[in-house]
Parts: sequence; structure tokens; C-alpha cells
Amino acid sequence: MNILHINQSDTGGGAGIAGYRLHQGLLAQGVNSRLLVGSAKNSNDRVATVPTTKRRMENQLYRFTGRFGLNYIHLFSSFDIPQHSFYQQADVLNFHNLHTGFFNYLAIPALTESKPAVFTLHDMWSFTGHCAYSYDCDRWKSGCGKCPYPNIYPAIARDNTSLEWKLKNWVYSRSHLTIVTLSHWLTEQVQQSMLNQLPIHCIPNGIDTEAYQPLDPQKCRSLLGILPNQKVLMFASQSLQDTRKGSDLLLLALQSLPESLKAETVLITIGDGGEAISQSVGMGNLNLGYVSGDRLKCIAYSAADLFIFPTRADNLPLVLQESMACGTPIVSFKIGGVPDLVRPGVTGYLASPENAQDFCNGIVQLLEDRQQRDLMGENCRAIILEEYPLELQAQRYIELYRQLYQN
Repeated sequence: MNILHINQSDTGGGAGIAGYRLHQGLLAQGVNSRLLVGSAKNSNDRVATVPTTKRRMENQLYRFTGRFGLNYIHLFSSFDIPQHSFYQQADVLNFHNLHTGFFNYLAIPALTESKPAVFTLHDMWSFTGHCAYSYDCDRWKSGCGKCPYPNIYPAIARDNTSLEWKLKNWVYSRSHLTIVTLSHWLTEQVQQSMLNQLPIHCIPNGIDTEAYQPLDPQKCRSLLGILPNQKVLMFASQSLQDTRKGSDLLLLALQSLPESLKAETVLITIGDGGEAISQSVGMGNLNLGYVSGDRLKCIAYSAADLFIFPTRADNLPLVLQESMACGTPIVSFKIGGVPDLVRPGVTGYLASPENAQDFCNGIVQLLEDRQQRDLMGENCRAIILEEYPLELQAQRYIELYRQLYQN
């Protein structure tokens, strides 16, 4: 069976990494998997980029469509995908993240006319009038329009969210799609959306439990130059200044920590901007910058006492799975799909959304109770091994692919 994934990137961004991990999991079980992506970071015969033969014409057209708040319908190159050998050899398509400027969703009906397709949803964009996360807005349930958040990614120059919502609804009514969600929260959202007429399956992302596993904390701290008696917090985001990831809430929470606790604590950050957070708080900092390697991330997670994640909107964050696989408990907010992973008293602490003081209380409570942290760390690893191994995710997808291919 030949599977073609269409995604924003092979290993760029959360959806790109998640899609590539699934690709690797399928290959490990003998499935012929390939990727057609917007931007490729790996050079091999299983990864190719989406055709861009009409780029000049597309750029000219975007001057018109972009002005009217329609982000991706100028990308006519998407209609050339059926000419690509990867598409022609595929038995089943698997769409992933389609909203980073490489794909025209109007092409979905043509691409699925002769091939069954899975659409894996990494956020809410597929059923909204433009946004990847709607926060407290639920206009997507009835047709969008009068958008309260036009500047939320992907931003729009003009509010035509009602029109984009109708275009997406028209596309799905003419497409052969099966929806896969990653979390219970997103499943509930999809069931209330324009996609609720399509088959819906919840298959969470899997993780390589060999690449991510608990390492000796003291050895990891030594490698990172952290003293054995220091307490260690860790925060990671592609951009630490991303308001969706809650860096401002993290700053408020860390500022509220007791001075004695701050004095003995180091903050490990992955991403750009970590130094600014720790300097504002008056806390030791080790900023690792952008890290793509699994080994270094595993060392950082294993060195940390807690992984702290003050997100405002998320589906099933990969960093939480990585932290749990390394046996590191988590403090986060009760948001989106986070509760699937962060289970109060079991794998971490869930604070009330937007409540920085509650978040701070969670940090203090767990930092001061090593016995509880150790037990939570064991629970984290056990839950990942039972519920989220990459092999299980791949098996679930293979079963779904076979059902679609045989029908």
C-alpha cells in the first residue's frame, strides 16, 4: 500500500514533525510512505516539494485575493499535484497542515476524486473562516463573519471569513475525506463543525519511546553545566515570544515565585527569546536556542524537574509527549487537548486558563514535593508507553488506510 502525505514541511513546525514521525512509523511497519511538502529540510527520494510552476502568476493573483482576505486560493499549482509521480503511485492520500502558503484547499475535490484521503487535523483551521485557533469565538459553528480576531494566524487583510467558511464547506461537500483528530477536545470541536458529516476518527500522535526516554538527571545536568542541587524548570516553543504559547503568562507566574525558590532555580529554554524571560524574573537561564535533535532535547527534558507550558490554545502538543516520555511532569493550563496528557495529580498540574497565579502555585507545589514529582514522572513514562507509542499510532493509521483502500 502506497501512502502520500501532503503537509507544510517534512520536519519544520509541529505539524511537520508530527507528520514525519508518522511517516517513519509507517515505513518501520513496511508501508510505502512518501511526503509532498511545501518546504523540505531533508533530501531523500521519499520527500518532494509541491510543484511551483505557476509562482509568478500566483504572486500577481495574490495581490488581489490577499487584499480581500482570501489567503490561499491563488495557489493554482496545487491543481498540478496529480501530475506528480508521488500522487500517481499513491493508493491513499493523507492531508496534514494545509495553511502555511503552499496549498490551495480548492484543489481537494480534484485530488480526492479518484483516491481516498485522510485529513489529519493539527488545529482548527480546516473548519474556520481563517484562524488556526478561535480562542473564545465560536462563529465557526454557524458560518463565521464579523471576525473578532483578524490578526490571529493566519492573519487576514479584510474580513471575508464568511466567504472562506462557505468555500471550505463547498469543498468538503465535494470531496472524499475521512477526518482524523489528535485529541478529545478537537474531536468535540469537529463534531460541531461543517466537518461533522464526514467520518471522524481520533488517533493521537505517537512518539518514538526509544529516542525519548528518561536519562540520568545528574549526568544530563552535568552535560548542560547545571549544578546538582539546583531546581530546574524547562519551557520550549518555536518562538518564545508567541502570545499563543503564553510567554507573558509565564513571566507573570515566574515573577510570583518566592525569591528563595527563584534563587535556586534555573530555567532551560528552547527557542528564541528565553534570556529575556529569565532576566526579567531574576532567575538563572540556559537558552539552548532552536533544537532539532532528539538527543539534546531528551537531555534537556531529563535534566528538568518540571516542564512548564503556559499555552493559551493547543491541540496535542508534541513537547508534552516528549516531556512525558522522558519522565518529566508538567505544569500547564486546562486548554484544548492538553488535559489528554496533563492529568492532575497523575502526570502534572493543570491551572485555570489565563490564571498566572494558579500556574505559579502549581510550580511551587511540585518543586517542593520531590516524592510527588518522582511518582508523576513514573506515571508519565508509563502512560506514554501504553497510550502513545509510535508503533500504535502507525497501526491505527494502517488499519484506517486499508479500510479506505478496500472500499
